[in-house]
Amino acid sequence: MSDTVLYEVNEGLATVTLNRPDAMNALNNEMKVALRDTLRQAAADDGVRAVLLTGNGRAFCVGQDLKEHTGALHEGGSAALNTVEEHYNPIALALAGMPKPVVAGVNGVAAGAGAGFAFAADHRVMADTAAFNTSFAGVALTADSGVSWTLPRLVGPGRAADLLLFPRGVKAEESLVLGLANRVVPAADLAEEAAAVARRLAQGPTAAYAALKESLAYGSSHSLAETLDKESELQLRVGGSADHRIAVEAFVKKEQPRFTGR
Repeated sequence: MSDTVLYEVNEGLATVTLNRPDAMNALNNEMKVALRDTLRQAAADDGVRAVLLTGNGRAFCVGQDLKEHTGALHEGGSAALNTVEEHYNPIALALAGMPKPVVAGVNGVAAGAGAGFAFAADHRVMADTAAFNTSFAGVALTADSGVSWTLPRLVGPGRAADLLLFPRGVKAEESLVLGLANRVVPAADLAEEAAAVARRLAQGPTAAYAALKESLAYGSSHSLAETLDKESELQLRVGGSADHRIAVEAFVKKEQPRFTGR
């Protein structure tokens, strides 16, 4: 396992930490491969019930390592841009399609693909000193890492176009108003607060969370009638879970349920 991405599982919570602090967690090839493979590992591990993605140092992730990218461009061909298909696409899919909740602890600037990965999470806890920046147009590129799909769903198509056509730093307070962040906390408290949110989800009904994620993704691009059918399908599946029985029995007994994730 590469030391550019740290991975720890504790009581059902997998913490994935981007770990190139001297480079503001810029995504070089080694880090992209490590992040892709680590997220796949978390998705496949039945012992993982929630995922926390964060960064080490003063940045969450500033996106593509442009020094490495420049070298690849000088070599010619399309190899420099193959990273979208090989790395960014599977990373975005792993986050958005993770069958368990994903929290992004945005500890600092999140730009380009770094912003895209945060947007693909289910919940974003943001330090009050952090900022988002789409940045793609600033280097004469289009959006990647799923931003064309996630950003309009967070802020609406008009604001998404504005943020992409005129990239700028969107500070924490504005991010909260726009819907890019779910909550903003003092920078000194970010690690603790993000972990607390993720731990709460790790203790919840994981199968129900997975179904909720699937239902929301489906409903965003299907008709009401189709979505109602999908809800019926998912409710039948989740209604047979152990956690549903636990929750109902606890409600009747006026107790707090202790979910198993199954």
